Amino acid sequence: MNPEARNDARPALRIIPREQHTISRKNISKAALRVLYRLNEAGYDAFLVGGAVRDLLLGGRPKDFDVATSATPDEVKKLFRNCRLIGRRFRLAHVVFGPEIIEVATFRGTGEEEGAEGERHIVDGRIVRDNVWGTIEEDALRRDFRVNAMYYDISDFSVRDYVGGMQDLQDRVLRLIGDPDTRYREDPVRMLRAARLAAKLGFSIDAHAAAPFEELGPLLAEAAPARLFDESLKMFLAGHGLKSFRMLEQCGLLKFLFPATARALKRGDEALRALVEQGLANTDARVVEGKSVTPAFLFAVLLWGEVRDLAQQQIARGKDATEAWARAALQVVGEQCQRVAIPRRFTFTMEEIWSLQPRFEQVQRKKVLRLLAHPRFRAAFDFLLLRAHESPAIRELGLWWEHAQQLPHETLAAALPAHGGNEPEAAAPAGPTRKRRRRKPAAKSKPA
Repeated sequence: MNPEARNDARPALRIIPREQHTISRKNISKAALRVLYRLNEAGYDAFLVGGAVRDLLLGGRPKDFDVATSATPDEVKKLFRNCRLIGRRFRLAHVVFGPEIIEVATFRGTGEEEGAEGERHIVDGRIVRDNVWGTIEEDALRRDFRVNAMYYDISDFSVRDYVGGMQDLQDRVLRLIGDPDTRYREDPVRMLRAARLAAKLGFSIDAHAAAPFEELGPLLAEAAPARLFDESLKMFLAGHGLKSFRMLEQCGLLKFLFPATARALKRGDEALRALVEQGLANTDARVVEGKSVTPAFLFAVLLWGEVRDLAQQQIARGKDATEAWARAALQVVGEQCQRVAIPRRFTFTMEEIWSLQPRFEQVQRKKVLRLLAHPRFRAAFDFLLLRAHESPAIRELGLWWEHAQQLPHETLAAALPAHGGNEPEAAAPAGPTRKRRRRKPAAKSKPA
């Protein structure tokens, strides 16, 4: 199928038999297999579909397994007691197996045939509701990218390719199904998905699919901020955050998702770029190692440049430092949440990480000990280390605090000045301090 063909093009089916592909049932979730087999035994068509098929063909291990079927959501619910129906925009069935959820979608149609079952509602070219059922051929054409429109058939273990997805896997390129202008207007988030998938898979984006990004990027402002938050987590907290960030910049989409980040980086601050990229790289490494990651730290990294610059501008105008930082954080977070709905539990942590940065420069005894006891100290300290490229002074400050944490509480307290002096090197605790010996008072001479 020509990648520039529109949605009304007839699909050309290619069936890849079991012996000619690499998908094995041992790599498919047992829960997904149970759903596929039960639907098939009940007389319905049932296929593993989308990213799971794509990743299995590439030799990966999918995290999620989605199923496409000829059964309607109500019919799926009758087959599975552990099923719940969700969604208004897209009606779906979730079959729950403990912590694992198998998402089951009915084949979606184009809605162009007479008597098509279901409903579709489009506003200004954007699909706001899409519950028109159809055939597997129509369903394939309704999907976004060709590599996501392949189906694993549980009845004979073959792979069905209607749109040339297998060829795109071999070419390592993302091609959109249908006219890009139309498909992005239907759902602007598809532009972000293109960048994310290209980064995750190491694919290039077909020039025809990437061409409308600059013109249609502003449509992302119309997407639900909560949905963009979820998409941001998929981009930055799934182990390929740095690649996703660079792909967003390369595609010109960063300014539509994180405008404050794009503005700050446009000022040419190489130290800020180093901080952002190192923060993303560190997060990727933690994901690979199976360690916990938090959106709060990552968003604090992405928005730091704008917050810092605004706070410094207000301080230069004579504003109190504490108030300046609070106002800058409030302004930047407020703007960002209009695009990406960052929950308050995360923005609160972000604001604390930022507000603690100036306090690292205060090395008086009480302030140091109070900062070490702060519940956000560790996150704020890790952030301070990321700032090492800002200046030699910040780098030295990071080393000082790293050493300070290794000392016993009493030793550290004894080495610090009680008042004044914010120079860390002057108060640097080099090690255990020797107790000064008290001199005995001179003996009084007896009168002659």
